[in-house]
Amino acid sequence: MGELQLRVALRGQRSVAVHQFHQGALRVLRPHYLDDSGQLGYVVVNPGGAYLDADLYVVDVEVEDGASLLLTTQSATKIYRTPGSFAEQRMSIRLGEGARLELAPDQLIAYREASYRQDTRISLHPSSSLVVSEIVTPGWSPDGTAFKYEELRLRTEIRVQDRAGGAGLLALDNVLIRPPSGDVTGLGFMEGRSHLGSLLVVDPRVDQALADELHSLAAPHDALAGVSLTATVGGTTGLVLRALSDNTEELNRLLGACTAHLRRHWYGQEPLNLRKY
Repeated sequence: MGELQLRVALRGQRSVAVHQFHQGALRVLRPHYLDDSGQLGYVVVNPGGAYLDADLYVVDVEVEDGASLLLTTQSATKIYRTPGSFAEQRMSIRLGEGARLELAPDQLIAYREASYRQDTRISLHPSSSLVVSEIVTPGWSPDGTAFKYEELRLRTEIRVQDRAGGAGLLALDNVLIRPPSGDVTGLGFMEGRSHLGSLLVVDPRVDQALADELHSLAAPHDALAGVSLTATVGGTTGLVLRALSDNTEELNRLLGACTAHLRRHWYGQEPLNLRKY
């Protein structure tokens, strides 16, 4: 079990944490700045090492007007056996006017007999910028086979604030992975691939040209990839890139190439090396 609250605001030329709270098996390491942009970086850690039966983790992140936050994890999120009830993570994200968030956790690994639910709710200003990357991989069983987990449910809801104080729905993304008990290479189940990579981008600068650029960047990699645009709400648009592969590092390279492209062309910044080992 664990809870984490983090609120970031702009102070001068730097973003800083103005509220931080944690309890249980969630916390953040000391803040750091990986370049001279003033973007604040935090690493989330789980001292417990893994998510277990009936665990609940609640994360609340707010990035105030003009502030910038990079949030990553210390290592992979591991889901072990959950014979009694699924493990769950609930995340709430709020981005103010001109705010920027890069959410780049290490891969999610589901092991034998694991069930996991992830519910992420995002509310953002039409002028804010959001980049979320995620990789899902199967844990290997003692007999050397994969896909022994029970079920993964990943739900992401994104709303855009309006002037009246409401929030229009930009996207509702539901991913359900329930491996069959027999042959996992059959038609219709992840095209015979074992790993799923996702990149979610919401920004007023998102358009078809950007979707085409990211699709081209994905082409050289050993993965099946596609890019889709969301509707436009409040003057901002989103895109989702999905990639299927058999290798975590291949998906890391693919998503890294896409996020590096965004950092260079949108912010004039070099890509960051988030490797922890």
